[in-house]
Amino acid sequence: MVRTPRLVGLVALTVLMMLRAPSMPLFARQQAPPPQQRPGQQGGQPQGQQPRPPTFRAGVNFVRVDVIVSDRDGKPVPDLAEADFEVTEDGQPQKIETFKLVRVDGIPKPGDPDPKQIRSEYDEEAEASREDVRLFAIFLDDYHVRRMSAMAVRPALTAFIQKQLAPADMVAIMYPLMPISSVLMSRNQDAMLSAIQHFEGRKYDYQPRHPLEEQYAMYPASVVERIRNQVTLSALESLVTHMGSLREGRKAVILVSEGFSNVLPAQLNDPISSMPGIGNPARGAQGLESLDERASFYANLDIQEEMRRVYDAANRNNTAIYALDPRGLATGEFDISEGVGQNTDRQFLQATLDTLRTLASQTDGRAIINRNDLEAGLKQVVRDSSAYYLIGYNSPHTVADGKFHEIKVKTRRSGVQVRARRGYWALTKEEMARSLAPPRPAVPTAVTKALGSISEPRRGRYIRSWLGTGRGQNGKTRVTFVWEPLPPVPGLERSRAASVVIRASGGDRIYYRGPVNDGEAPPNATASTPAAPPAGGVPASQNGAAASLPPPPRGASSVTFDADPGQMQLRMAVQGAGGETLDTDVRDFKVPDLTAVQVALSTPAVFRSANAREFQALAANPSPVPTASREFRRTERLLVRFEAYAPGTEVPIVTARVLNRAGNGMADVQVRAPEAPSTYYQLDLPLAGFAAGEYLIEVKAKGAESEATELIPVKITS
Repeated sequence: MVRTPRLVGLVALTVLMMLRAPSMPLFARQQAPPPQQRPGQQGGQPQGQQPRPPTFRAGVNFVRVDVIVSDRDGKPVPDLAEADFEVTEDGQPQKIETFKLVRVDGIPKPGDPDPKQIRSEYDEEAEASREDVRLFAIFLDDYHVRRMSAMAVRPALTAFIQKQLAPADMVAIMYPLMPISSVLMSRNQDAMLSAIQHFEGRKYDYQPRHPLEEQYAMYPASVVERIRNQVTLSALESLVTHMGSLREGRKAVILVSEGFSNVLPAQLNDPISSMPGIGNPARGAQGLESLDERASFYANLDIQEEMRRVYDAANRNNTAIYALDPRGLATGEFDISEGVGQNTDRQFLQATLDTLRTLASQTDGRAIINRNDLEAGLKQVVRDSSAYYLIGYNSPHTVADGKFHEIKVKTRRSGVQVRARRGYWALTKEEMARSLAPPRPAVPTAVTKALGSISEPRRGRYIRSWLGTGRGQNGKTRVTFVWEPLPPVPGLERSRAASVVIRASGGDRIYYRGPVNDGEAPPNATASTPAAPPAGGVPASQNGAAASLPPPPRGASSVTFDADPGQMQLRMAVQGAGGETLDTDVRDFKVPDLTAVQVALSTPAVFRSANAREFQALAANPSPVPTASREFRRTERLLVRFEAYAPGTEVPIVTARVLNRAGNGMADVQVRAPEAPSTYYQLDLPLAGFAAGEYLIEVKAKGAESEATELIPVKITS
């Protein structure tokens, strides 16, 4: 007998693990929600990974609760005092220690700076921490929304974006198959509206749209439906966890879904999900009551357990889920043409709606179901996030029992509705010991920052880039810009980056302005700019000449120019083959002064080779183009080049070693000193001896009175 639940779990886990593709560094990131599920994307943690129970504590015994008080019309009641509330834990009254009314409208106060556009994770974290910012996320569950329902909900979601959001509000949009690494809060309403307008429901449509779905396209429809449930709920769990990492205050997720079920009626339970009706004698049968009560009971237990992980994570991260049924006032789960009997149809509809109610009620959200005025329901999401009471007390439970403790909040004022979280899970003895244990030595900031540069997620960008510096002529600094086109995403059709136009300036000076063409350096190009520049390029005579650049390998392109030490702004525009602009970005960069009387290093340049012949060609080339990527295979071999500077005639001592993620040394790397007429040091690092993971190559130059260090992040894949 086939044990279907185990099969589903293994398949879903395999799919989720395969979808966790390593992200590649980009030259910039901005929210660009996908118009539909992206190939090679996923959400959530593996199914076998259990989240920690929700704990709302600022101290070992301190408990904090968000309380929403509204009148009969759903409007917040902001004039209550601490004495108006009663809090009990496990039926025992508690003394309120802290009390605060939190009011946020998303509108900056007079004199405050305008809300900043979100271009990176650093912007996201900084802006999310502001007290005048509300955080929302819209989860478009296309796996559990029919095509017509998706079209019907677009106007309500559009009105929410256009009418309900304030300038400082931040919103993320996510699909079930999006990796959480590609979720970035945004204030770009045009991008949000574009994602909503392209929202396309796929409920009961099992045609695969990318290679990962093709791997289980031949499975029965009921198995695929369970896989979809697990992928969706895992993605939702990751989303609420991500939002919790941004800040401690209240957050809201709008879940656009028609609910979940782990079983299917016989009419839709095809033996091969991607071949509707083939081998299914019940397909098209009218009025057939086919619900297996026993199977439905056990399937309901499974879905409840999967949802529990979601609302546990939501409670732990102070994130409310607002379940929005796009059908409005739903009269049935199935179309008349599908032939499902009325009793079965009614039971399925009730079961799926119950899943939405559960997620909402267990997270202090609301279920916007069985109503045609969806826009009014979405207004309540904003109201709840705009005014609430923050109440804290010291729990009488000092023993780490790991049990659930029920919290009830009441108010003495009549005619109002009070909503608060249902309780919390106490720490276990092991968790208590960990919380009281002395902290581990902190990872050095430089190590964390370097590793962060290789974990930048894909944001729908077209290229990755690298910016390096070295000592130039006449007190200037030599700046090199390199870009490579990102590889195409399987199953996703889009234009390919053909060129990048840059404008580098400092103050009122323009150091370089012009295109950096794909795959081939401009004729007679130099370490400053092309001697015969393409249209719009700056002549090389403005900055001085150096060694000419050979044709770049692997589609990479570069340009080198001199700049004054200090602040520099780099504007970039990615263009397609037809000259159309695909993407833009602005980056501020501090150009170092490498003429100071101290030891210094140029930015190490990394070159990759797949075999011995390629490595020999690299080693013999005096000026190959560096790679912008920091992800490599274990079969590759790296060549690293850099220059070391010291005052006067002093020769610094240069060393290199490989570090682990904690910044601890693992292995020394031999450094080869410059051989005339070259001025660069270089090191050779085969990757075959390293396990898959993230590492750092530390390059250090030490003089008599000073030293300099550069860290090169490296991610090794299998």
